[in-house]
Formats: sequence, structure tokens, C-alpha cells
Amino acid sequence: MSAPVNFHSLHDLQALAKVFATVAPACDYWSLRLVAEHWDRLEVRQGVMEPAALGHSLGAMVTVVTRAGLGYAATNDLSRAGLRAAGRQARDWALAHDQHGLFDAALLPRATLQATYDAPVEEPWGEVPLSDKLALLQQANAALAISPRILDCSAWLGWNSVDQLLVSSAGAQIAHHLEFLHSGLLAVANAGDQTQRRLGGGADWPQQGGLERLAALGFVEAAPQVAEEALALLEAPECPTETLDLVLMPSQMMLQIHESIGHPLELDRILGDERNYAGTSFVTPAMFGQYRYGSELLNVTFDPGVPGELASVVADDDGTLAERVHLIRNGVLERPLGGALSQARAGLPGTANARASGWDRPPIDRMGNLNLEPGSATLAELIGGVERGVLMETNRSWSIDDSRNKFQFGCELGRLIIDGELGELVRNPGYLGCSAEFWRSLDGVGAADTVEVRGLCNCGKGEPNQSLYVGHASPPCRFRQVDVFGGGA
Repeated sequence: MSAPVNFHSLHDLQALAKVFATVAPACDYWSLRLVAEHWDRLEVRQGVMEPAALGHSLGAMVTVVTRAGLGYAATNDLSRAGLRAAGRQARDWALAHDQHGLFDAALLPRATLQATYDAPVEEPWGEVPLSDKLALLQQANAALAISPRILDCSAWLGWNSVDQLLVSSAGAQIAHHLEFLHSGLLAVANAGDQTQRRLGGGADWPQQGGLERLAALGFVEAAPQVAEEALALLEAPECPTETLDLVLMPSQMMLQIHESIGHPLELDRILGDERNYAGTSFVTPAMFGQYRYGSELLNVTFDPGVPGELASVVADDDGTLAERVHLIRNGVLERPLGGALSQARAGLPGTANARASGWDRPPIDRMGNLNLEPGSATLAELIGGVERGVLMETNRSWSIDDSRNKFQFGCELGRLIIDGELGELVRNPGYLGCSAEFWRSLDGVGAADTVEVRGLCNCGKGEPNQSLYVGHASPPCRFRQVDVFGGGA
């Protein structure tokens, strides 16, 4: 029930690339992206093993530029004839785009990079027997069932492996071997008409790597606390509804960064490409280089080099070398999240973030590793500087308008802060605001030793939809005078 690791090796992909080079269509430029993916997901819920999800996918995306036209074609027929047909279809689309396109595809940079990237893995998924994985899940699941009021509990392990090779007519050859581990625990507690849940065990902490990550997370050891907090929330009072100071832990900061910085800065969204589906952005091209996005404590980077973070790579799916850059420095907006094509269209600097969710999707502007850089405060100092406020952890719900400006977030757990001290637990905490106004209220940022490298496995965007992994690292942060509300509001 465990997927074969490296079923299609880099050598196999290179052999396919050589075949395509002999049947590639006549054009100004072409690239071929070959992707072999394996996945395995195991879950034990209330002591019973759920059906396992096990799969494998292999295919190719051909990109062709002819004159001012750009065309794509995807195929899982990797025979010589199948690759030739995909190349011809991509060229036909490029010729159509040449006649009717909204931009000049000659702007697309030609990839020439030669590089490799291997995800850091110490304990490979395939080297641990299935029986051991299931025993671990049963142990964690049992540790959640500490009370009859725990009505539902589950423990899961998810693994994903991607081998990708990008080659081009300009000489590029970029190989990635990526492995991801996503674990999690869930406890749902009930008393009368009150139901509360808590997540843990890595549920909002997926990373690149192998099963060694479970020890770092304290997977089984975390289970009793997850269940205890779900039970405690049943008895907790509602979060107050008023204007208060707010301390957000990294488990919530990652979604705040994702929704109110990441998506608004995607350059294709700013250019209007996503308007019909995922919405537009309140950010305009004229804002870059001068707009005050947040307080002077706000520093946000695109950083593809953080070991283990979900979107760490050597290059994006257009073949652009991936490098660390500031998007926001000392609160001022510097550059968007835009790949090479969007940069050329907009005349703005960007990042290496043209990314695709698989072989059957073309790359579009996506978040990669989007991180809030640390400040100098300890968590105790962040809390100690609050006269009256709330500390919140772990996202439970979110809503944001189609320009990625006005937002409302709900969290699983809150704690009152009174005169610089953590007080009682409160349930159903939430807060709302507008992106720039909210980030300008930032007045405390945790130091480097408080940073947590987290991420999301389900960022959706594009037509047809692409669900992608994105990484977010952040320390805890403090915000002044935020509209806070409870579940009864």
C-alpha cells in the first residue's frame, strides 16, 4: 500500500526529453516539463482505518512560442507519436494566439538554466513498513480518545513525491526531486449544543522531508493536549466583541499572510487575468516602490531557499532561477509576486514564482515561500505589552473580498490578555479588518527563535483550477486596536 519511490527516475525523464527533442515542432522556442508524481495517504478515525489513497501520475506539458504566439499542450501519451502530437497541438495554439492574443509571447524569456534540487529527506516514506505507520496512527488516535465527550477523532499521514524535469530548446535542464509529509490530529468535542474542535500534530505544519518530521512535531505526544484543549473550549466563555489588541500565533499568521499579502501581490491578478474566477486586487502597478503596506516592522520576503519549507526549489516552472527577494521592506511595497512573463508584460520586477500544480497545467503566478521576517521581541514581551487583548491560534474560518482587501477570520482557540498576562481561554474568537490598515497596526514582531515554518497544501487558483502547496514562515505578531468578535456576534 506504499507507493514505489522514484518509479520513474531522472534517467527515465531524460530519455523522454531526448525523444521529444527529435520530434519538436518548428518554432521560435519550446520547453518540455515532465512530471512523475506518487502519493499515499493513511488515516485512522475512531480506531478504524479509513480507505487509503494511493496514486501515481506521469505526463508532460509542452510550451511553444511562435512569433507573438504562446501555446500549451499536455499529454500522458509519452510515446514518440504522443509527444509529437502534443508539440504540434501546442504550436497550433501558439499560431492562434499570434493572431488573437492580448500580449506578445515573444516577451517570454528563454530558459537556459541547468540545475538540480533534492528535498531533504532523512527517513524515506518507502523504507518504513505499512504496519509501522498504521500502528503509529492507531497509537495517536487512541491518545485523542480521553473522554466520552470526544465524539470524533482522527490521525493521518500524507506523503507526496514529485520528480520533475524541465528542458528547453535554449538548453535548459532543471531537475527537481521533491518529497512532502503532511501529518495531522483532529479532536472534536461536544457538550449539549456546543461543539468545538482542535487540530494538531502537524495539521497546519506540512513541510518537505520524510518521516523524521514526526519526531520533531511530537506527533503522538501532542495528542492528549489536542483533545484536552477541545474539551476545555466547551466550557470557555465566548470571545468578547470589542476593539482590542491582538496577538496572532504563527498558526494563524500563516493564513493572514497568505490571504492579505500573498494573493493581493500576485501580478497576474493585478493585471486582471484572475478577475473572472479568483478576483482582482486592491494593489495597482503604481503602488510598487512607494505604497505603505504596513508599519515599519513589516518585512516580507519571497524565499525559495528555506530548508524544508513547502515551496523551496531551485527554479520555477518557466525555468527562472529562484532567489530570495523582499516584497515588502520596512512596511513599503517593493515588488509583486510575478513570474518572468508577467514581469515583462507589466514592466515590473518580480520573483521566480511561475508554478503549475502538475503536468496537465501551465505555470501561472503563484505564491511560493512567502515569509514574514522576524523582529526582536520575545513572546512574553509581545504579551506583556498588551493591557487588554486576545491571543489567537489556528485558523478555523476565513472570508475576504474579491479584491483581497476586507477580511474576516475565525480561530479555534483564544486567550484573554489582561495587564500583560495571559488569562482565561475563550472560544470562537475572530477578528476583521482591511489589509493595509491592519498591517499598519503591526507594532510587535517575534524574534528569530519564535519563527515557525508552516504552510498550506490547498491554495487554489486559475482556470482550470490548480491546487498547490505554498510555504509560510512567521513569528508571532502583535496588532493594536483590532475589531475582535465572538461566536455569538
